[in-house]
Amino acid sequence: MSLSVNLENRSEKKCELCGSSESIEALAVNPRNGDKDEDNVVVCAVCKNQIQETDKIDGNHMRCLTESIWSTVPAVQVVSYRLLQSMPTIEWAQDALGNAYLTEDTLEWVQSGESKLIHKDANGNILNAGDSVTLIQDLNVKGANFTAKRGTAVRRIRLVHDNAEHIEGKIDGQHIVILTKYVKKS
Repeated sequence: MSLSVNLENRSEKKCELCGSSESIEALAVNPRNGDKDEDNVVVCAVCKNQIQETDKIDGNHMRCLTESIWSTVPAVQVVSYRLLQSMPTIEWAQDALGNAYLTEDTLEWVQSGESKLIHKDANGNILNAGDSVTLIQDLNVKGANFTAKRGTAVRRIRLVHDNAEHIEGKIDGQHIVILTKYVKKS
């Protein structure tokens, strides 16, 4: 899609994610169709490829998201947030997600483009991002050499966007993935 005058001015003819000025174009942000300029983000070819194939993300190139998540343009925030969510094992990406602030409208836009997986705890209660949960049994944390004890509170959980049986949280300063069948909502 070619750039409108408004998009050229807004982006200063640069990728709104990484700042590259090579082979830029407008990209509609799901689920919107891109009829309005504010529904589009200006991206370079590399960033466009990263957006369209999130399973092949280049973590080094995407470090730019730590700055673009703070853009004043909601479409840029939405794309940045979604890309950061697609890197659950990269610590700097999860830190950027934890520090990000999105308005309610922007957060709804982020969530409207995602699949509708429903995360439930061991009792069948629906879990939402930011909830607090409690472990219902001792869990051996692989790779961290400690056991998370039953009754441990995990605050501000994150939902794994492609698996309804996993949540993410921090225990003893370690970012870990927890199976939902081992937690109850607090």
